Amino acid sequence: MAPGLCLRASPVIRTLERDEGPGAPEVALEWRHGDPNGPERVNELLAQSELCIIQHEYGIFDGPDGAAIVEVIERSPIPTIVVLHTVLAEPTTMQRSILEEVCGSADAVVTQTNAARRRLLQCFSVSSAKTHVIQHGAAPNLTDRTRLPSSEPLVLTWGLIGPGKGLELAIDAMAEPSDLNPAPRYLVAGQTHPKVLALQGERYRESLHAHADSLGMSDRVTFDDRYRSLAELATLIRSADLVLLPYESRDQVTSGVLVEALASGQPVVATAFPHAREALASGAGRIVGHDDPRSMADAIRELITDPRQAAVARDVAARVGRTLFWPEIGRRYLELADVTIAGSLAARRPLLLASG
Repeated sequence: MAPGLCLRASPVIRTLERDEGPGAPEVALEWRHGDPNGPERVNELLAQSELCIIQHEYGIFDGPDGAAIVEVIERSPIPTIVVLHTVLAEPTTMQRSILEEVCGSADAVVTQTNAARRRLLQCFSVSSAKTHVIQHGAAPNLTDRTRLPSSEPLVLTWGLIGPGKGLELAIDAMAEPSDLNPAPRYLVAGQTHPKVLALQGERYRESLHAHADSLGMSDRVTFDDRYRSLAELATLIRSADLVLLPYESRDQVTSGVLVEALASGQPVVATAFPHAREALASGAGRIVGHDDPRSMADAIRELITDPRQAAVARDVAARVGRTLFWPEIGRRYLELADVTIAGSLAARRPLLLASG
């Protein structure tokens, strides 16, 4: 579920910094940044439903660090579930205050990994009793692989491109197994992040091209910025031999790309960010150091040259991935919704006092 607000039935409240064109048919209200009546209009719409699910991410709501969401949730006329997409290890004073207020006013809080829940309870003043773990979901993508057995091995990274994704490290690592025949190819699929594009155009992407060229890798590193539909992306993921997540962050507790890779039954090589350590612990891939291209190269080499190890990792990835399919994740949200609504009704039910 993308960050924002959604109602239990189907209407969605879309948050916008600027005009982004028409939304999906289920969008019932657009909450634009800078609208002083935004929180009031949001709560008027919430009053027409039973439950509100808030997808929380810093910066997507109005105000500094998205502070306007505090007013919405404090005045919500219906029960609320807050889904945390980010739990910072070192928040600013304002970020800490906002998250604690949001969680304090919510009827239930969801983190998407056990690592995120541990961090939330250790670093923030939040009730453990109202905190639940429901993993990030993904569409099932376990159909037959689409690459030809005779083609060169394909290592894939996808998502919005920008600093912090560790792509320089990945290019360094991909230079190591150049002795293989055929040598693996590295595909980076995704458009430049809109905020990066607005600030510096395509200079960052061009710097990655230059880095690959400097290592003599221009023929084996491809940057593809085409927009892909969900179906096209699913096909691309299935075409890879493994997925590479070289993220620089040591704090990332949720990765939708990691979940999509597992839902596709793909082995993953990832730096040791918390979600990767948790999701790959059972053998669905390999964890490597953040500043260790040689270790990353060795993991890539193992999974593309050892069919037995690759098959084991792929089988484990598929087993883990099946637990992350949206129908299962949706069922868990519906169960939590029912419990949350029932608890809220019980709390609001008048208590009859009698003497005798």
